[in-house]
Amino acid sequence: MDVSTKPRPAAPARPSARERILAAAGDIAHEVGPANMSLDAVAARAGVSKGGLLYHFPAKAQLLEALIVDHLRHFEQELGDHRNEKGGLANILRSYLDVSMVDCARKAPPASGVLAAIVQHPEMMAPITRFKRQMLDRLKADAGEESTALILFLAMEGMRSMKLFNADILSAEETGRAVEALCDLIDSTRRPANPA
Repeated sequence: MDVSTKPRPAAPARPSARERILAAAGDIAHEVGPANMSLDAVAARAGVSKGGLLYHFPAKAQLLEALIVDHLRHFEQELGDHRNEKGGLANILRSYLDVSMVDCARKAPPASGVLAAIVQHPEMMAPITRFKRQMLDRLKADAGEESTALILFLAMEGMRSMKLFNADILSAEETGRAVEALCDLIDSTRRPANPA
């Protein structure tokens, strides 16, 4: 076969300006904290003009809120990907645990920056609160017992909060034991009850 007639593989799609802005803002927020993130620095790193950035995000608060929504969207995507990788066999409780642990292991922005951004713009909590309520409802619907979903959700939120406040006092061994206990709890809700 003549190699010149082979179709070329499609080039990966170039990220849009909006995607590049969000990626740059996320990187800078991790480096210096959301409160210290400047729009000029984001525009420069994204390779767009300041006007181009302002076209997509007319104010810093809108950019920060978009970062939050983007993070929640990525979490949801990772949750779906995890369940698909397991052939649809993984229940949402186990997928939520696994994806949450990966999420907690990522570098978090400095707590003071996150809190300052939320204090300045409390409306940024709205998408987070909505997402968490929907996630808890999904976990409860999937659990054999509602208490399992509540324990799992509260444990993961506790780990996230410790990370946010830079107060993670658990050793790797303690975290591992906690995750094992949560896995056992999830597995126990999936076993059929023994007949008496």
